[in-house]
Amino acid sequence: MFFVSFLLCFLLTVLTKTTAFPTALQAHTLVARTDRVPILLGANFPDPGFIRTSTGWHAFSTNARINNNWTHVQYASTPDWKNWHLTSGQDAMPTLASWIDPSSPRVWGPDVNVLPDGTYIMYYCAALKSQTNLHCVSYATSKNVEGPYVDSSSNPFICPQSVGGAIDPAGFFDAKTNKRYVVYKVDGNAIGHGGECGNTVPPIVGTPLLLQQVSTDGFTKIGSPVQLITNEESDGPYVEAPSLSYLNGKYILFYSPQCYLTSKYSVSYATSDSITGPYTRAANFLFSTGSDGMVAPGGLDIAVNGDHAMWHANYGLGRAAYIGILKLSGGVVTAT
Repeated sequence: MFFVSFLLCFLLTVLTKTTAFPTALQAHTLVARTDRVPILLGANFPDPGFIRTSTGWHAFSTNARINNNWTHVQYASTPDWKNWHLTSGQDAMPTLASWIDPSSPRVWGPDVNVLPDGTYIMYYCAALKSQTNLHCVSYATSKNVEGPYVDSSSNPFICPQSVGGAIDPAGFFDAKTNKRYVVYKVDGNAIGHGGECGNTVPPIVGTPLLLQQVSTDGFTKIGSPVQLITNEESDGPYVEAPSLSYLNGKYILFYSPQCYLTSKYSVSYATSDSITGPYTRAANFLFSTGSDGMVAPGGLDIAVNGDHAMWHANYGLGRAAYIGILKLSGGVVTAT
């Protein structure tokens, strides 16, 4: 009996340490006590963005193929932050804007905010019909948080084609100044020279994270965008997935360095006394492969002026969503 127990423990140890991308069965059954468990039973829900309303929490994610049909924007919700429900097959933005490539729209990274008049605005990015290798940022609106969201524009909101386009928009309302912003990534690796995620072969193309002030309508631009940080050698091909919050007297810029296709993908952050910077990068990652049993965590979104966060990590055959509560103390962000 002792030998059987020892053998089972040995096999579990080998499987959990050597299987970088567990199957769905392994992911559900071989979870160590310290491992963080994904929401939505580990369903594929990458690049999540979310918002809190009077009815609870509402989350949105990158497109997914469900029952042989593409859902452009996935939707999930919970009344209590604990018991999440994925409305499978419900598309929060069923109709595409005319500038989007209809054959391969690749709708990524939706982020929903509420405007002063109660309208919900969803920032997102999609493939450009006139130059399909590039993504650009746009917005869609709805009177209901769950949608449907409508983008009636004939041109994208932010589209710097000469430098690679733009992805990963996230809205932010600065309660200190009553100003509204959108932060996003210039997608320079889309025109890179090869290597991991297209941008580790010199010359490396810049992927700056930019901050654009907007008016109360959420889309009229005020001034020019301001660079917060850009990719450095230690970041691999890029920095991406920016998200802003204000915690304990500091502006915090969350972002993901390294190629999302590798286990080096992670969540990091930088802090500043001013929303426009300068931002000081943290010495350590918030999450990286191995943190709480996760593999390639990234794409963190945080509640506007709050401490609730959501991100994804590799799980089974996809990327599942995870949640946590963040705290800033002594300049260091921790998650529970």
